[in-house]
This record gives sequence, C-alpha cells and structure tokens, in this order.
Amino acid sequence: MELMKILVTGGGGFLGTYIIKELLKNPSYMVTNFSRHSYVHLEELGVPTIKGDLRKVEDVKRALEFGFDAIFHVAALAGVWGKYEDYYSINFEGTKNLITAAQEYGVKKFIYTSTPSVVFGEGDLMGADESTPYAETHFTSYAETKTMAEKLVLSSASESFLTCAIRPHLIWGPEDPHLFPRVIARAREGKLRVVGSGDNMVDIVYVENAAMAHVQAFQHLSSTRVNGQAYFIGQERPVNLWQFINEVLGVLDIPLINRQIDAKLAFYLGSIFEFIFKFLGIKKPEPPMTRFVALNLSKSHYFSHEKAKKDFGYVPRVSIEEGIKRTFLNRKIQEKA
Repeated sequence: MELMKILVTGGGGFLGTYIIKELLKNPSYMVTNFSRHSYVHLEELGVPTIKGDLRKVEDVKRALEFGFDAIFHVAALAGVWGKYEDYYSINFEGTKNLITAAQEYGVKKFIYTSTPSVVFGEGDLMGADESTPYAETHFTSYAETKTMAEKLVLSSASESFLTCAIRPHLIWGPEDPHLFPRVIARAREGKLRVVGSGDNMVDIVYVENAAMAHVQAFQHLSSTRVNGQAYFIGQERPVNLWQFINEVLGVLDIPLINRQIDAKLAFYLGSIFEFIFKFLGIKKPEPPMTRFVALNLSKSHYFSHEKAKKDFGYVPRVSIEEGIKRTFLNRKIQEKA
C-alpha cells in the first residue's frame, strides 16, 4: 500500500485536530502536524509534529523537505481585535510562504481553511452562494487578511498545483475553545444581550462536519471542477442565532437571554470602543463591543451549500440535534458527575 504523506498546519487546534482524526480513518494517509508547539493529544494519535513558524521561510522549507503530497492549511490568527501586522504576517505572509515552498517542493494538493467572513460586509446574506463577491469593506483584520490569503490560494491553482478553499461557518462541538465557551461565560456573567431584533438566521457547522468537508474536497481535488474553487460549509439548515444560543443555555441550566440592544446602537458603541482602544493602544482585552461583532450578532448570514454537495458530495454527517447532545448535554452530565 502506497502511503500519501499529508501535512496539516495548526493540527493541534480545534478544527485541525478533527481534520487529522478524519484523515487517520484512511490507513493510506500518513499525517504530520506543523505548528509552533507540540501537542500530547496528537502524539497519542501517533501524529508527529514539526515545530516551526509559518512567518519564517526557513522553517516552512525545512518542514517541506520531508516530502509531502498534500497540505491542509488550517493554521491562522483569528479574532476581532489586535494589531493588523500580526494578522497580516500570519494569515497572509504565512500562507504565501507555504504556497511558495509547496510549489518549490512539488506538493500536489493544497486545501485551505478560509471563512465566510471574506464576503461579510454590512448587509444580510441569506442563502448566498459562492458567486457572492468579496466584501468591499472588512471590519476586522482577520477578515481582511483571510480574504487576501484566499485570493492567493485560488489564484495559485494550476494543473500541477491543485487548490481549494473551504469556508466553514461558526464551528462548534466538543472541545471548542472559542465560540461557545465565550458565549456561555458572558451569559453566566449576565453580560450577553440580544443584538437587534433577534430574528437573524445564521449558518453553523458542527466541527466533525467541517473536518469531513475538508477531507472530501481533498479527495475530489483531482477534478477540474474543484480545483481553484471556494466552498461554503454549514449544517442541514440555518438557525435563528438567538434561539439557538438560548437552546444551548437551557441545556446547561443557564438563564436565557431576553434583554436586547438596538443593532444601530451596538454598531455605534462598537465604533466608539474601537476608537478609544486604538487611541490608547489597548491590545488586550478586546473591546466589549466592535462593529464586526455588532453586525455578526444582528445580521443574517447563511449560505447555499449546493456547490459543495454537487462537487464533492458534502452532506452533514452529524445533525444539529445530535451535535447539541454530543456537545452540551454530555458536558452537563460530566459537570454533574
């Protein structure tokens, strides 16, 4: 059996770990992680780590000297606040370094983890597909630099270097260190408010489904249909954001969110906080409200997944209901044990 050597950047992170687990289901895949740190849970899976920094060309080249057939580029600096230079150097320059070295060392396939934020501006996005243009204005350095990186990835596609970009939306699931832990913490502190009317519909995606989509795209990447393309990934249906949050809080016996703030007021407050934090040079903590957060919490943003279904057979493996059970009901049982 001929082994395919696969490098995953950021494999120790939330999504990266699930992608590695999905890849390991195929005994012909030999998986290696590339990141700045080593991870015990990856070592337990038998996955070695090459330590390095994407921003350093010599680190990237040293890693690719081992000879890889494919790269899953998952690593990124995420967030709604921070120095633009940090986002640019990691998200764009790091991706550029990886692509340049991959082409030099003969890597054949490059799967990039992008974000729907590349098309998210000030308005609602309801059932939008991949023909939706990139946003003219980005309200975070993360979205701006991920857009730059995605454009580079897709424009680098050729017959000898196959690329695609996966855009999973609001990833959640067991071991999530980002999305719902923050929501739950703010709800417990009584600091969470419904922003706007509370009627906005959004895409979410269970982490196992997001990982599966990456691997499916990789397995179909030899097709000219997939090469050079971007794909939105979500669940079987969009959810009402605030109803979904309250459903999760209800499972965890946390008081539901019923207080509201006007969307325009939240956006205005976000502008003020951003100005003050920039003026004072405050990097951490992030502002209590930003324009991007106000828009994200008040606008609808859900997408068509027909392109992913047609091109590589994406259909969510884990339903929303099953995901809630696995993530929050099991957590509640463990907390009470």
